[in-house]
Amino acid sequence: MTSFIIRRLALSVVLLFIISIISFFIVTLTPGSPYPWGELNPKISPEVKATFRKKFHLDQPLPTQYAFIMRDLFTGNLRSIKDDRPVMSRILERLPATLSLNFTAILISLSFGTLLGVYAARHAGHWQDMASSFFAFLFIALPGFWISYIVAIVLVKNFGVPILGTQSYGIAFSNELAVILDRIWHLLLPASILALGGFAAQSRYLRATMIETMREGYIRTAHAKGLSEEVVLYKHALRNSIRPLIAGIGMLLPAMISGSVVIETIFAYPGMGRLGYEAVLERDYPTLVALNFVLAALILLGNLISDLLYAAVDPRVRLE
Repeated sequence: MTSFIIRRLALSVVLLFIISIISFFIVTLTPGSPYPWGELNPKISPEVKATFRKKFHLDQPLPTQYAFIMRDLFTGNLRSIKDDRPVMSRILERLPATLSLNFTAILISLSFGTLLGVYAARHAGHWQDMASSFFAFLFIALPGFWISYIVAIVLVKNFGVPILGTQSYGIAFSNELAVILDRIWHLLLPASILALGGFAAQSRYLRATMIETMREGYIRTAHAKGLSEEVVLYKHALRNSIRPLIAGIGMLLPAMISGSVVIETIFAYPGMGRLGYEAVLERDYPTLVALNFVLAALILLGNLISDLLYAAVDPRVRLE
């Protein structure tokens, strides 16, 4: 196990290096200038423009710019073009919001995906199975931004419910419990929409595995021993069918993080996805490169945790 973790960490370092190179050149070679407010402004002198370019190493060749950015990233000296603040400080301010949003979305996805998958497998071939399959495929097909806009319009226009940010402003709450419930509401709403596609896909994986598992001989033996349907389903069949959900976490995390860019922007949620969207609009090269690096590290860590959990739930798997 230890050697496996060491190999995976070494591979992750190599992958992070490759990802950082690719993301840097994608960002810098995209048409546009990181200094759009100064390039065409006749009131800004050439000396000021040259000073700006030198400060952010924009006067250097691209390979040299990459070396400076990575050096400053690891030494904590990388600064944003937008406001000259340390990039890592800006990211760390947004990191808790993004982690809480994605962690909540993954919990919702796995919980409801498990319940729906077991329900569909239990009623395989019946109308309950067909109905659950219809809604699962519907949520997989519908884009998250479209669902977000529909939900926002319905809640705001018809009910006047605040949905933006992490808390409601301009409302005098009567006690601390009301404040906590308001924070939970602002977290659960975007997290639930973010989790829709994930829990629908997870339910389909689990349904297929459960149906295959329930045809095994030991399941028939459990029924013959007189065990209740719930015990057979949840103690025997589900326990041996849960592996696809564990393995799916590795694929679910990248989808959640990429989807959170849209969700955070629509709901004005102060996470890293929204920070990345703003950095794209502002052509903030250092912030974009650092964000891609941090998100890639989180995804690789999620994949490693998924592999370890897979080995934990299935002793037959040997990671070595």
